[in-house]
Amino acid sequence: MIENRTKFPQKKAQMYQQMQELPKKYSVMALVRMEKVRASQLLPLRKKLLGEVEIVSIKDKIAKKAFEKLDVPGAEKMKEMLTGQCVFMFTNMSPFKLNVLLGKNKVFLAARGGNIASIDVVVPPKNTGIAPGPMLTEFKDNKIPTKIDQGTIWILKETTPVKKGEVISTKLAALLGKLDIKPIEARIVLNSALSESILFSEEELIVDVDAFRDKIAQANQDALALSTEIAYVTEDNIAQILAKASQAGISLSVEAAYVTDETKEQILQKAHSQAQGVASKAKDYTAE
Repeated sequence: MIENRTKFPQKKAQMYQQMQELPKKYSVMALVRMEKVRASQLLPLRKKLLGEVEIVSIKDKIAKKAFEKLDVPGAEKMKEMLTGQCVFMFTNMSPFKLNVLLGKNKVFLAARGGNIASIDVVVPPKNTGIAPGPMLTEFKDNKIPTKIDQGTIWILKETTPVKKGEVISTKLAALLGKLDIKPIEARIVLNSALSESILFSEEELIVDVDAFRDKIAQANQDALALSTEIAYVTEDNIAQILAKASQAGISLSVEAAYVTDETKEQILQKAHSQAQGVASKAKDYTAE
C-alpha cells in the first residue's frame, strides 16, 4: 500500500515558500522565456542584478500549486502560461526597463547542426593553428579557401559560409566550433510580466529604445515650435521668442517708415527701390 506523501523535499518546499512570499515583496513579477540559454548562464546575471532582481527557477507544477493560494491580483492569468521549467524574476523596477536590461545581456553560443544563424557568419583570414590532414576536406566542403604554411592550415581570405537567417549544416557547425566562432544568439526574454495587477504580454514589453528616443526628440521639437509660435515663454524658448519679436518689430518699423538705428538702412534701401520703380514707369510715360 502506497501512502500519500505529506512532506515535500526541502528544496521544493523552499521554492513553494518563495513563490508565496516574493510576489508580495516586489511590485513586479515576470515570467522568463529561455532562448537557448543554459542554466549556468543565469549565474552571472544573478550577480549583475543582485539587490535589484531576485531570480527563481522552479518547476511548473510547484509554481501552479503556489499560485493556487497566492493572493495577488492578476496572478491567476499568469498561472495559465506556466509550462515545464519556469524562471521568475521579482523586482521593483519597471518591467519595460527590466526587459531592455535583459536585452543588453545576450551572449553567443557555438552552433549545432540545424541551428539558424543569428548573424552573418564571417570566417576571417588567419592561421587556424590546425594541423593539415582530414580537416582540409572540411574547409573545402564549406568553400573556405586555405593553404598550408609552417605546418598549419591558413584561411586565405574572409569568407561568409552562411548568412543571417540561414540554416547551419552539421559539417559547418563542427568547423565553426573548432574555429571558436559562435553565431547563435542566446538571450533571456520576458514572456509576460505582472505589474499593478496588469499582465503585460511579450509583445507589449518590447521597447525599441532608438525609436522611442527619436519620438521624444521629435515631440520636444514640436513642443518648442508650438510654444514659440504662441509666445508661451519658457527657459528653452525665450531666446527664439525674443528673436522672433525683434524681427517682427523691425519689419513693422520698416513697413511704417519709422526710423531707428536698426531700421534706417532698410528704410533707405526700400525707398531707393521704390524710387527706381517710379522712375522706370515715368520714363515710359507720355502726356496726352
